[in-house]
Amino acid sequence: MIKVSNLTKQFAGHTAVDNVSFEVKRGEIVGFLGPNGAGKTTTMRMLTGFLHPTQGAVEIAGCDVFDDPIEVRRHIGYMPESCPLYTEMRVDEYLKFRALIKGVARKAIRERRDTVKEQCGLTEVGHRIIGQLSKGYRQRVGLADSLLHDPDLLILDEPTAGLDPNQIREVRELIRQLAERHTLLLSTHILPEVEMTCRRILIINKGKIVASDSPESLQKRLTGDIMISAEIAGDAAVIESTLKNLGGVDVVDREVLDESWSRYRVDSSSPEIRTQVFECAASNGWKLRELHLESRSLEDIFVSIIRDDAAAEKNP
Repeated sequence: MIKVSNLTKQFAGHTAVDNVSFEVKRGEIVGFLGPNGAGKTTTMRMLTGFLHPTQGAVEIAGCDVFDDPIEVRRHIGYMPESCPLYTEMRVDEYLKFRALIKGVARKAIRERRDTVKEQCGLTEVGHRIIGQLSKGYRQRVGLADSLLHDPDLLILDEPTAGLDPNQIREVRELIRQLAERHTLLLSTHILPEVEMTCRRILIINKGKIVASDSPESLQKRLTGDIMISAEIAGDAAVIESTLKNLGGVDVVDREVLDESWSRYRVDSSSPEIRTQVFECAASNGWKLRELHLESRSLEDIFVSIIRDDAAAEKNP
């Protein structure tokens, strides 16, 4: 469905996307992740033809994005991060206008409009002015717009940006439903969203793809490391320093629980790290009320890969 070859974009000497290549197969659900400024949005704008690359090529459904942009856009439903809407128009009026622009047959417009309104939970607000809707509902209008022409591919850039927790939950559920029928490329900072939805993950950092695999395979990349969680009461500075000096420990993160207790998450290559932490607490007289192995979340994988990439750059 998507084939990206040696894609590069430069702005005034700054390389935002650096020789990126990847593919997304028909029916795949792919999460596109990266820290701020990594090149995610720039890449998505080039995939959809809104931005021309400095070099490289993009094919969507076998069509070149830059040689045949009209045909390509028939296959794509794109929702940008800041979804542009005509806020003075009513929802029904706006969706009819957008359907005409997208080439939906006049006889089919009402049916398509009603279908996407139902999909996106907009049936009850069709006569409302868009500017009077909550941000969550405006996001739904943007999603409905992207679905009007029933595209093969949906490209969603930060679809839950700026929403409150309830709105995020609603949009997340909608995305899950859309993923059942469309090839989906999803960029988001909400990592549980990707973990629950996506079958494959692309991670971009400083304009380059640094990982491309399933969440399970990425998990296996970290199996040489062990992560434990320990709740300890005592002098936090001393505890953190002591844990960092244990053999095999790479990282210690501290979370304050209350005035006395903190949770320490310890990354280590040592299989005996739990025993080491227990013995350390006993010998130093620290209070220890919890000590257990933690499973790796997508957030752990993401942070580890970005950190390793930064370390490799400093020590080539």
